[in-house]
Amino acid sequence: MSSEVQGELAGLHEALLKSDTVEQFLHELAVLAARVVSEGMSCGMALRQRGRAPKTATACSDPLASEADRVQDQAGEGPAAHVLRHGRRVHIQDTATHDRWPRFCRQAAALGIRSCYALPLVANGEPAGALLLYARAPGAFGPEAARRADRFAGYASGALTLSLRMSSCLDQNEQLRSSIVSRAVIDQALGVIMATEHCPQDKAFALLRSVSQNTNVKLRDLAATIVTRASGEPPGLTAPFEDG
Repeated sequence: MSSEVQGELAGLHEALLKSDTVEQFLHELAVLAARVVSEGMSCGMALRQRGRAPKTATACSDPLASEADRVQDQAGEGPAAHVLRHGRRVHIQDTATHDRWPRFCRQAAALGIRSCYALPLVANGEPAGALLLYARAPGAFGPEAARRADRFAGYASGALTLSLRMSSCLDQNEQLRSSIVSRAVIDQALGVIMATEHCPQDKAFALLRSVSQNTNVKLRDLAATIVTRASGEPPGLTAPFEDG
């Protein structure tokens, strides 16, 4: 393994470790890609979100990449949307002469962007995003720069897959925690109802659910109100077995 490849992998590892969210990781990827491919590059990262229309870059390495994102968003066309929709790379040699997306190319050239190289990012075997590289010189993405960009996109796809899985696990853990907390509050409220109404648990729950439906108040919120009135203070928000 060459020192160049080792450096790229080390950069991806560091980006994963220092990022708390997928959005933050995408920003770290954008900065790293701009540095790895060639000096003077700008980079945007776009992420496809399930159930939503493809979006342009959600993270950028610098203001020029942010402006390129804004231009594509306003023009409604450009390499980002194409890569997200079709999962195929785009190479624009010169925005001054390229005629595929005239509105984007015209505005990009006005910003000083003369060439662009956009690559798909794959996560879990499916197109998940796009890596968008911009340069101020025409023809900036020759064979060597394109090779480095292609290689980095491959490594970044693996890292993005891991980041998305980690984020999904965190979301599931938070949902589970919220469910446990809600169940604990509802159980406390049932205890209050059973004591005041002198009824078994199933009837207490039926009463709680009926009031919730009739008042259009969520079951957990209604339970919290009952517990607060009975104890004089709101129920704790930590799940059972949690510290604190």
